[in-house]
Amino acid sequence: MIEINSLTKVYPGNVRALDGIDLNIGSGMFGLVGPNGAGKTSLMRILAGLIRPSTGNVRVLGHDMSTMEGKFAAKAVLGYLPQELGLYPNLTGREFLDYIAILKGVTDRQTRKRQIDELLEEVRLTDAADRRLKTYSGGMKRRIGVAQSLLGNPKLLIVDEPTVGLDPEERVRFRNLLSSMAARCTVILSTHIVEDISHSCNDLAVINKGKVIFRGAPSELVLKARGKVWSITTDGAQPNGGLLVVSTLQMQNGVQYRVLGVPDSAYQATPIEPSLEDAYILLAQEARSLTT
Repeated sequence: MIEINSLTKVYPGNVRALDGIDLNIGSGMFGLVGPNGAGKTSLMRILAGLIRPSTGNVRVLGHDMSTMEGKFAAKAVLGYLPQELGLYPNLTGREFLDYIAILKGVTDRQTRKRQIDELLEEVRLTDAADRRLKTYSGGMKRRIGVAQSLLGNPKLLIVDEPTVGLDPEERVRFRNLLSSMAARCTVILSTHIVEDISHSCNDLAVINKGKVIFRGAPSELVLKARGKVWSITTDGAQPNGGLLVVSTLQMQNGVQYRVLGVPDSAYQATPIEPSLEDAYILLAQEARSLTT
């Protein structure tokens, strides 16, 4: 579906956002995870044909993104939800979708109406369709963003940091919506929130400082952390000795710490099954140690 070879992006001031990215992405939902500033948005914008890479090659659904013909052909089958979607606050949800559909080339009025009605139902905004966008909550704006990205029945959906600023209930609803989308098209989900990936994707890449530092299934990444996650209960003193504390829980007999690393035998630590977040934190920590 998507082939990325030796991709770099250098901005003015010699700011290297991407540094030799190689990735092949197939069908289903693919997760791209990394800290803020890792280069995720630059990669998404290159895949969407919005910016040019400095060097390297990208093919999206067989189309060469270095040519105008390839970009036009890819954009015709592409849905894109950027991190910040520009909305027209005085338009209603239905008017906004109608406008975007026309821009996407859905010119037949009846076809547009059918698609818009179906998508409003799918993102659960039918009852709010005739309200102005300026009255929408953050979660509703995200859902109208998904609806506009699905107009024209795209074969590829690119979603950049979709759950930032959403409350827990909206985040769960949004993840479920994206999972249902993966049944009809390829979905690339870019995020720094590991939980979004763990609940949605069966294939992922971790990017850090413009480089891919892991590629595989979430279960493979979790496996790398096995034997390095522990539970330690103390009278309140935080464990030290190079351990990284990822969570704390106040107990009746003290404080329970979830830590990463190799604890001293004096702590009487109990090994626990790692989560994807544990594995991601360990991977990021290892990547930082290699660059320092």
